[in-house]
Amino acid sequence: MTNANLGEALRLLGIGQAAARAYLTLLELAPAPRSEIAAVAGLDGPGLATAYAELVDAGLAGAADKDEDVVPVAPAAALEVLARHRAAELEKSRIAVAGAFDSFRRRQLTAHDDPVVEIVTGDAIGPRMRQAWASARHQIRQFESPPYFPVASATDDALATLARGVTQRVVYSRESLERPDHLKQVIEPCVNAGEQARVLPSVPVKLLIIDDAYALVSLSIREADVHNRMLVVQPCGLLSALIALFEQSWQHALPFHGGTALPGGLPPVDRRLLWLLAGGASDDVIARELGVSRRTLFRRLQVLMARLGAANRFQLALQAQRNGWL
Repeated sequence: MTNANLGEALRLLGIGQAAARAYLTLLELAPAPRSEIAAVAGLDGPGLATAYAELVDAGLAGAADKDEDVVPVAPAAALEVLARHRAAELEKSRIAVAGAFDSFRRRQLTAHDDPVVEIVTGDAIGPRMRQAWASARHQIRQFESPPYFPVASATDDALATLARGVTQRVVYSRESLERPDHLKQVIEPCVNAGEQARVLPSVPVKLLIIDDAYALVSLSIREADVHNRMLVVQPCGLLSALIALFEQSWQHALPFHGGTALPGGLPPVDRRLLWLLAGGASDDVIARELGVSRRTLFRRLQVLMARLGAANRFQLALQAQRNGWL
């Protein structure tokens, strides 16, 4: 690591510029007298004393009398303390900035009766959606259905959010399952990565709720498969209503799960078949998604119905759910 990079690393840990110069000099010359360290670091006597005291307080240098040589010390414990202290400062700053903006927004609402809903259109939608995924800290709740805004990294953003430990609960519409390759390329990777997914015949609106902080609501034109307007809803009665709408829909939706280690040795292709069936997909759509003929599809259905003792497709879906296959 170069001196410049190390100096920047020390700065990020909260070490001042003079102390960082002194530390770099210590690493090059120590053990050495203070006067030599001061000369090379470009510090006068009082300046070095202050900088060296900062290093001692941070646990990066050992205490020494005025006439003793000075040395750095092993930084492991000190770096852990500095990192935690810095993280606490950053969190405090984040809360302060967010609180200041909330105060500003409350003043604006009181003074001008400004709306709490922002309209985002066109090319601004993609970046705003990516920002939303990246800003989530605890939970994302989503209604997912066509039409879709063309964000190439949408699945990667969802997977990255799951990898950060953010809970994701998604209610998919039947149309999501029927869209060509959407189940295989988008839904299943997220479910297998830990997403909690459920399905309904339809969802009332395209919705993305970030924590309890704000929501993105799509104003899509379904007939033309167009998604070029979006509302950003800040904390207000409308946001509370959207959260309640999601939770109510979640309770009524049918769950399904990912993974390949399936109960009773159920093959992944049959799990996908059951997902599509439970979502209300047509025979043509199911056959297309599985890459099989209608005749093969019917044979698979008969085998599954016999295995679960189901007399019809409704009973098949019900028994599959009871057996943890959905």
